[in-house]
Amino acid sequence: MRKVTAGLFYSVDGVAEAPDQFQFDSFDDELGAMLGSVMADVDTVLMGRVGYQEWAGYWPNAGQDMDFAGFINAVPKFVASDTLKPGDLGWSNSSLIEGDLEAFVRELKARPGGTIAVMGGMSLVSQLLLAGLMDELTLIMHPVISGKGRHLFDASMPTTRLKLLRSEITSKGNAVLTYGRKDG
Repeated sequence: MRKVTAGLFYSVDGVAEAPDQFQFDSFDDELGAMLGSVMADVDTVLMGRVGYQEWAGYWPNAGQDMDFAGFINAVPKFVASDTLKPGDLGWSNSSLIEGDLEAFVRELKARPGGTIAVMGGMSLVSQLLLAGLMDELTLIMHPVISGKGRHLFDASMPTTRLKLLRSEITSKGNAVLTYGRKDG
């Protein structure tokens, strides 16, 4: 069965929104190598509406980070949205998830293929994690306090136990923590 994964850039105070506003100079060669190896296994991407619209406006014409641009423009992207229509998706290889999201992801996991990555959708990440459909959640914690921005999890979420699968500290002090759900 295929894995569903997500990786989010995170600040020490728990902000996951707009990492370009706090990431600054903490991105290092180790993170670049790690993200490159992750991309090599991913053949399907799940996105939320907001992330899709932001990324669709940038990545098709990106003038930098061409390795990621080549990957994200070519990979099949499935978009979870209650407001978008199929005709709204003009970015290459994009399809709207129609019907129940969790049923769609279960069926997608059962198909042959590589890793399914959730990108550009914090609410999508939390929904799939709480539904037991997220196999790995990687938090890339930068050594910075953002001070403002949206958190991945909020006070309305139930207590959910996780287990640490892998950890690494990079040369610039980034903590890369990969979790799975803890059963029982």
